[in-house]
Amino acid sequence: MESSDPGGRPLPRGGETAAREARRERWRFEADPETVERDLSRLVLTLVELLRQLVERQAVRRMDEGDLTDEQIEKMGVTLMRLEEAMTELCERFGLTPADLNLDLGPLGTLLPTD
Repeated sequence: MESSDPGGRPLPRGGETAAREARRERWRFEADPETVERDLSRLVLTLVELLRQLVERQAVRRMDEGDLTDEQIEKMGVTLMRLEEAMTELCERFGLTPADLNLDLGPLGTLLPTD
């Protein structure tokens, strides 16, 4: 039988480290009316940030290959800067940092690059 903490959550198994358990707890969804808006915002902003970074990489690749005109490069640069500013504002609004948006995928590493 699996043991649990006072809150009813299962305790870590033998090989699971405290840090791994803390990361798992951090992303566990709990239907707490006090935090549901922040948790949902965090999930949505994580997805938007992932897409923003993918679009940015695609734009850089196309630029490096010479697929874009100077006008398209300028327009894409301005658009990506505005999107990054909007992400920063939304993170501030919900009390999140960029690190809060990064999911730990276990042995695969993190969802977003940490560079």
